[in-house]
Amino acid sequence: MSASEHPEAATAAGTVRGRREGELAVFRGVPYARPPVGEARFAAPRPVERWDGVREAFAFGPPPPQEPIGPEFPGNPAAGDDWLTVNVWTPDADPAARRPVMVWIYGGAYKFGSSDDPAYDGGRLSREGGLVVVTLNYRVGIEGFLRIEGAPANRGLLDQVAALEWVRENIAAFGGDPDQVTVFGESAGAGSIAALLAMPRARGLFRRAIAQSVPGTYFSDALAADIAQALAAEVGLRPTVADLAGVDPRKLPEAGAALTGRMREHVPRWGAVALTPTPFSPVVDGEVLPTAPWEALANGAARDVELIAGHNRDEYRLFLLLGGLLGRVDDGLAALALSLFGPTPDAERAYRAAFPDASTEYLFELVQSDWLFRMPSLRLAEAHVAGGGRAHVYDLTWSAPANGGALGACHGLDVPLTFGVYDGNGLGTMLIGPTPTPETEILSTHIRSSWTAFATTGDPGWPAYDPEHRLVRLLDAEPTVAAYPEEASRRLWERHTFTALPLTTA
Repeated sequence: MSASEHPEAATAAGTVRGRREGELAVFRGVPYARPPVGEARFAAPRPVERWDGVREAFAFGPPPPQEPIGPEFPGNPAAGDDWLTVNVWTPDADPAARRPVMVWIYGGAYKFGSSDDPAYDGGRLSREGGLVVVTLNYRVGIEGFLRIEGAPANRGLLDQVAALEWVRENIAAFGGDPDQVTVFGESAGAGSIAALLAMPRARGLFRRAIAQSVPGTYFSDALAADIAQALAAEVGLRPTVADLAGVDPRKLPEAGAALTGRMREHVPRWGAVALTPTPFSPVVDGEVLPTAPWEALANGAARDVELIAGHNRDEYRLFLLLGGLLGRVDDGLAALALSLFGPTPDAERAYRAAFPDASTEYLFELVQSDWLFRMPSLRLAEAHVAGGGRAHVYDLTWSAPANGGALGACHGLDVPLTFGVYDGNGLGTMLIGPTPTPETEILSTHIRSSWTAFATTGDPGWPAYDPEHRLVRLLDAEPTVAAYPEEASRRLWERHTFTALPLTTA
């Protein structure tokens, strides 16, 4: 077994052996914390125990327990308890290399996701950017985000902090520079990054951040506790460590799936959250996450971190497709969405006045795109600038080529474009297909080069955002710089305060 074919790296817990794959050294399934089972169930992550000899790092660690996504996105059943692992792609595991590091945090509505998804293969980014790419697993769903009495809130976020601490302590052995770390993530991954920017215990663990489609859902403690009560009731238990720790972690996601199917019943108490596809989000608990990200950033909590934040033009259209609603939205459904998701009590009138030619279905889609992703992403950048930080904003306006372009620039389209992986994963295959068009490759190459340039220098290749000119990168077949194009939505939401979502009735 030659060292060139099987490179090794010495971590603080012991030596790991990876594989040479083309131009890269790849290490998979390296533990960054102990398995969170047994006495460690629902606890904050604990340091890895040391091992003797050399540990093989050839295979991804098992995914955290989670409910199946559906036929479009077949999940991987959990096999084994070592959920908290990282994977590393590097041009060379040379401690003297000091290359920039990019750490990916996956999305999945805070209830799905695993770093073994082929969509998150870091090979192209590492190879083309000449940097180190790290992906990680963190607890999702009940294990990671349910507000459980006797357990710390936001265990999934604490896992991410532990992984970033592992990067700080160990990445030099893989050729990375611990002082040049960029976190990047999409959807719930971007929401996690926004939370990390606001968390005191994450301070100093990364220098730059790329937040792709930040969800606006952060729960107040009261709302999170009420959701936990309803979820635990699905299995006849209380939301306590004592009750839930006795349930197999592979069986518990069934309770989350059951609650998801009945969330609409809770509109009077949970408001708009009851119409979303997930009962999980980060909790503004006052300790792990002291305040909502927009308030924290406006107060300068992360002013030393350089930020890219952006969204896709047609975010919610993917959920229309997955929910079987394309072509089936009537006036009543649109009116309900506008009243629940809109920024003001007269949101239906305001949206119809701002978009006089819009169809009923488009208004239904648009207000949810704005509430869930577009405006939270824009406002995160604006808050960061207000707090003394630097932010760059983008708007992905290129339409997915699948289905004749009917899905537009929908949610998740940026993921295959970011990694340059189009086959063998749900979103890439659904939106782009196994064989990318030349136009797809051109845009994907542009995004990857912008992201890796930002991770290396802090400059993605377009001007920083400012509240006067509002210049952003339009990611299309021919990327351009222009004033933020979603101006009508921006004006509708400019007086809205994004903060922790409340429990609407006692």
